Amino acid sequence: MTQTPSDVDLPRPKVEFPCDYPIRVVGDAADDFVAAVSDVIERHAPGFDPASIKLSDSRNGRFQSLRVVIHATGEAQLNALFQDLKATGRVHMVL
Repeated sequence: MTQTPSDVDLPRPKVEFPCDYPIRVVGDAADDFVAAVSDVIERHAPGFDPASIKLSDSRNGRFQSLRVVIHATGEAQLNALFQDLKATGRVHMVL
């Protein structure tokens, strides 16, 4: 029996910390969405530059996507950041 890609557990790519780590956050469009996300990011990645945020609106204007690069120090930092972003209730996806 041959294995298909879905049958094989592929190892996660290794990230060497510390590093610059890109993050994309998607949520409902609102005037204060960027500020709310920036506050959470600042708690987990002090010193990140909010001016570096790249914001995109969805085609119909219902959602916003922002991209930012943070200085990541470890997997625990990223997990805590992702959990706190989702806990805002305003974030649908963190990539």
